[in-house]
Amino acid sequence: MSSSRLGLRLAVCLLNISEARRKYIVENVAKAALLEKNASAGLQDTEIDDLLRCAHMLFSKRLHTIPSIFLHIGQKHPEVSVLNVFSDQGYNRSVITIAASVAELGNSVLAACLEAFQSIDMEVQEGIHPCLGAVDLIPIYPLSGVGVEECGAVARSIGASPYVMNCNVTIDSQDLALGKEIASAIRGSNVNGLRGVQTMAFPHEGKIEIACNVESFEDQEVTETSEGSQYMAYSVLGDHFYYVSPHYIEAQVKKLASGQGIGIKGRALIGFTPQECKNCAEYAIKEGIGEFWKIRRGIFM
Repeated sequence: MSSSRLGLRLAVCLLNISEARRKYIVENVAKAALLEKNASAGLQDTEIDDLLRCAHMLFSKRLHTIPSIFLHIGQKHPEVSVLNVFSDQGYNRSVITIAASVAELGNSVLAACLEAFQSIDMEVQEGIHPCLGAVDLIPIYPLSGVGVEECGAVARSIGASPYVMNCNVTIDSQDLALGKEIASAIRGSNVNGLRGVQTMAFPHEGKIEIACNVESFEDQEVTETSEGSQYMAYSVLGDHFYYVSPHYIEAQVKKLASGQGIGIKGRALIGFTPQECKNCAEYAIKEGIGEFWKIRRGIFM
């Protein structure tokens, strides 16, 4: 059953936090997203703007007291689900996938951010991946029944765009310079790079990982979209979006690495493709499963 038939207008946040080694902290942040903030219900636009400014100050530790509006935590909200929790020990970084009705997502994300701020001490945090603070990224993407513009209105200064996927490929080498060369070759901003792909190379578990952010884009000239082709497609509110296939990214990295006599160790997709995220969100919200990440391996694999 489609989300439109369910009457759902869904968006998702891939919340990036600077903690992975203490599982209980990561899970507490995920669970905080499921709790409705009674105090923020019915706020006016100016009050929400003030709330967001406070949140940003909290994340950067420029505010040392917690506003009372953050302190009233209610019951679990029926239109919010945490679909996935991905933690990387080496990077000391976790990505928490929070899906919700567009009307509720902002409050859920703010609740999770506050928990992260209260729990993660950046003065002692260590990890390979660069970060801005306890809460590093808060991107919001439309899934169904809602467009980028409306997500942007919810996100305000946080940021909204078509879906961005994370796909990492590990090469069988410890040569960081080689990793950076491969990352540069496939980067979308470079000549002959992969469109919409942003890349960096990091040492990771004794090898080099090519970390890719895979952005969605609109292009009427893209025609071939299948698992084996360069591009995959999905639609939101009748708008068609495309992104480079994870299989194609892996193949390009493998080709470049093999030219240097190096193999690859594998590919990791952080979370979901856009369609997988939509399917999981619809199921979780329809069934009222808040902690979906704990059971999803038995459902959508």
